[in-house]
Amino acid sequence: MPSLKEIKTRIASVNSTRKITSAMKMVASSKLHHAQVMIENMLPYETMLEHILKTFLASEADASNVFTIERPVKRVAIVAYSSNSSLCGGFNANIIKLMQTVAAEYEALGKENIVIYPVGRKVAEKAAKLGYPLGGVFTELADKADVKQCIDLARELGTKFVDGEIDKVELVYHHFKSAGSQILTRKTFLPIDLKSELTKDHYRDLKSTVATKESQEYLRKRDTEQQASSPRMLDGKPLNDNFVVEPDMNTILKALLPKYAHLLLYTALLDSIASEHAARMVAMQTATDNADELLRGLNLQYNKSRQQAITNELLDIVGGSVNN
Repeated sequence: MPSLKEIKTRIASVNSTRKITSAMKMVASSKLHHAQVMIENMLPYETMLEHILKTFLASEADASNVFTIERPVKRVAIVAYSSNSSLCGGFNANIIKLMQTVAAEYEALGKENIVIYPVGRKVAEKAAKLGYPLGGVFTELADKADVKQCIDLARELGTKFVDGEIDKVELVYHHFKSAGSQILTRKTFLPIDLKSELTKDHYRDLKSTVATKESQEYLRKRDTEQQASSPRMLDGKPLNDNFVVEPDMNTILKALLPKYAHLLLYTALLDSIASEHAARMVAMQTATDNADELLRGLNLQYNKSRQQAITNELLDIVGGSVNN
């Protein structure tokens, strides 16, 4: 049985740890509030822009471009979002596990053809340890969201995709749903994934203006046949009944596609930062609760041992007086 001094030392140690975890919980809660405001303000804008762009690309027969055409994957890039520090529960472990799962799907390409773009020190260290080539280290982004760096990263990935250096780009991050729920998310960045719009059940919705995959292919085939039979037939006509493009298709796509790309990276970054603070707040709250429970047990054990020591001393005194 431990002595009173040992129990008292352990109580002091647990108290000190509890003060640290309680302070870290309060700091994470404050940072979470600011991060939550940022993601709540940005997410509706990014979601609506993504919906408009994908609906436009899915509905227009002539709107396809190099960013929407899928091609055989020979080289892939994975943008993984983690944190720079620990003590946030399973936040980093879950991201690393999903990153390894995604990379394992492209294992046949070879490690040299799987490029990791790590946003955060934890995932950068793990990717380097596993032997994957890094497209750069963006540790500062994990601490402070910077729109300019997201634009530069989106431009770099887009340029490499157009030049054929990368055939596919995937994002791995936590989507912030609430303070107690962060959803591990895997999303295709390039080529632009239209399946989210094309695979929706629009057949029974008579008011829907979103084209299905079959109708999109039909429009392309019909326009090709009409241009072959009468090249002047389509001159001056709008592209279809849903959209009238001004001034022209290329101008619209040049304006929307870069904005969509950097907003997607920036929103994922804000999601990840908010999720990190939420995970740390929950982890520190759990640690504080565990410390409180441990203190209750130690205090009870200390009081029992002290009472037993007092009882033994009284018995020794009484026994000594009786013998005398």
